Amino acid sequence: MRKIKVAPFMPTEVGVNEISANRAEIVAYPFESGYAVTLAHPLRRLILGSSIGYAPISVKIEGAAHEFDNIRGMHEDVAVFIINLKNIRFKIKDEGDKIELKYSFSGHKEVTAQDLNNDLIEVVNGDLPLATLNEDAELNFTVVISKGIGYVPSEDLRDEVAPDSIALDAFFTPVRKANYKIEPVLVEDNPNFEKITFDIETDAQIGPVEAFTNALEVMNKQLSVFNGVLDVNISATPVKRSSDDSELKPFLQSVDNLGLSARSFNSLDRAGIKFLGELVLMSENEIKDIKNLGKKSLDEISECLVENGFDSDFELSDVTRANLVKKIEQLKQ
Repeated sequence: MRKIKVAPFMPTEVGVNEISANRAEIVAYPFESGYAVTLAHPLRRLILGSSIGYAPISVKIEGAAHEFDNIRGMHEDVAVFIINLKNIRFKIKDEGDKIELKYSFSGHKEVTAQDLNNDLIEVVNGDLPLATLNEDAELNFTVVISKGIGYVPSEDLRDEVAPDSIALDAFFTPVRKANYKIEPVLVEDNPNFEKITFDIETDAQIGPVEAFTNALEVMNKQLSVFNGVLDVNISATPVKRSSDDSELKPFLQSVDNLGLSARSFNSLDRAGIKFLGELVLMSENEIKDIKNLGKKSLDEISECLVENGFDSDFELSDVTRANLVKKIEQLKQ
């Protein structure tokens, strides 16, 4: 006999099965009938489409005018060299957005992806071939590695690369596979519940669990736009406002006065961040996503927040958060 419900059943079980370093299964259950696919399908799309990776976006090869050229002493044509280069998966060590690297090889040598490793970047599939050089060969090239999501064709990158460089199709997505299956599961003799099993594999730029949690974060951010619906009928859900701004003063310190290094300050300034309170309102991942903010700058900003009493355990009340957002918007108009 079907019981009357006033809310859908909340899943209670979740687990991770690490199949290998780059592959994992994530399981969650039990879901009401129909809820599993409602959640699993958009999550799969976000895992594939919003996971951040690194890819070469341009290359300049000394002695080559275009991608159909060839280099004296190199067995591969430039077109084959470019295909090999695009298959190499990089990681920028300081988590920057873009980096330019110069390489030089000469003499008899089998150049592989591993030979591109240095203090600035890490190659995660170092066994891939890049070029085969003869005794009299000399290969000099400059490659630009960029951070991004999804796929960007070379035609869309021509305005971003140097005129004498060759624009490359950029395959940023670090996820090789993201599948899910939905199976029935029994709950108190009721077979009308479901279990989701995600099967995620990456190329080692990021781990499969990180790809999944990033997708969850993106989904939460996208859904947060609907928080504004609460403001449509203010009379129905009134928000209490503080009568003065005294409680907000610690948050309204200018970033000019925080004693940050020039690199950290410039990154915040370019992002339009003027007040300490804006950093307090941001999550750690949102701060990490600030353009050109490397690991050292991130550590410096984290230390600055702690010094001002805003460590990772600090939480704003809903009222203070609403008042702070409104005040900052007023000051920046």
